[in-house]
Amino acid sequence: MDGSGLLTVAQQRQAQVDGVLERFFSLAKNRAVPFGPEYVELWSTLEANTTGGKRFRPRMVFSAYQALGGTDLEAAAYVGAAFELLHTALIVHDDVIDRDFTRRGIPNISGTYRDRASRAGANDSDAEHKGISAAVIAGDLALFNAYRLIDRSGVADVTRQRLIEVMDDALFASAAGELIDVDFSLLVEMPRVDDILMMERLKTAVYSFECPLQAGAILAGASEEVVATLADFGREIGIAYQIVDDLLGVFGAEAETGKTTIGDLREGKRTVLIAYATSTAEWPLIEPLLGRPDLTEAQAESIRAVLVSSGAQNFAQGLARYYANRALARLAEPHIPPALRVELHPVADAVLGRVK
Repeated sequence: MDGSGLLTVAQQRQAQVDGVLERFFSLAKNRAVPFGPEYVELWSTLEANTTGGKRFRPRMVFSAYQALGGTDLEAAAYVGAAFELLHTALIVHDDVIDRDFTRRGIPNISGTYRDRASRAGANDSDAEHKGISAAVIAGDLALFNAYRLIDRSGVADVTRQRLIEVMDDALFASAAGELIDVDFSLLVEMPRVDDILMMERLKTAVYSFECPLQAGAILAGASEEVVATLADFGREIGIAYQIVDDLLGVFGAEAETGKTTIGDLREGKRTVLIAYATSTAEWPLIEPLLGRPDLTEAQAESIRAVLVSSGAQNFAQGLARYYANRALARLAEPHIPPALRVELHPVADAVLGRVK
């Protein structure tokens, strides 16, 4: 709350989305009761993995919607919640693909069910299989119901169909990006910077920025020209965001980001930062260490030092600024209402503010 004790606009938006999700999960858990306590527990675990996020994608929906004159906040909350549930589905499945059993330092759905099976006496292989299986099922449930939340938004059929098409675009692109990312992990050589940018755009930026902004505009009844420009803005700022996210995955403060700064290096994650480093004379200093699961903090620090001295860090920071500025340029188009510029400028500023 602010000093007057009133909720800020952002807090009001989040509270409305949280309310939609709480009602959705309450109904789902009640519906699951006849199928047994294990199914209720799966829904509870899925709910726990949806709770506590920053609700960033719903914020994009609301930002476009209200800046373009939308007033049906309940409908916007349902559409925002749909994108939040899509986000949950995609990260649950992403953890399965990456064989990760924790997220932000605590067990994810795979880890929760793996640990439960281990405590019940299952061997390591069977316990991991149980965890992964539960996560696949939970992710499927979240994915399907993201569409159902749009159905329940109460908007007119023509608008609802457009929103479902946008949701479909988000999922279709993200699946393509995920597949490319899996292929990258199996390559011996490092992908080019442009290829990594394309992968990150498809895997994350489309469903996190482009499509939620489009959805908010469509819900508000905006012109096709405005919807298309918001997609362009979302693409550019989404790419910038992902570059910064990769920078923070190596150079960030764990207390601020909630992410380890050694995980990406141990994984040998294909990022713009690393792709640039391969083209420098100092790459041989990094190559033997990158991707080692037993990488020590001291070795990680030596990699960071080379990423700085080789210019890789500066290159990635500059590229993030370039895409953020391209996004801001899209907002200067004459058909973009001033209120929308005022609403979205802070989004670009926040991305640039993360670049140290």
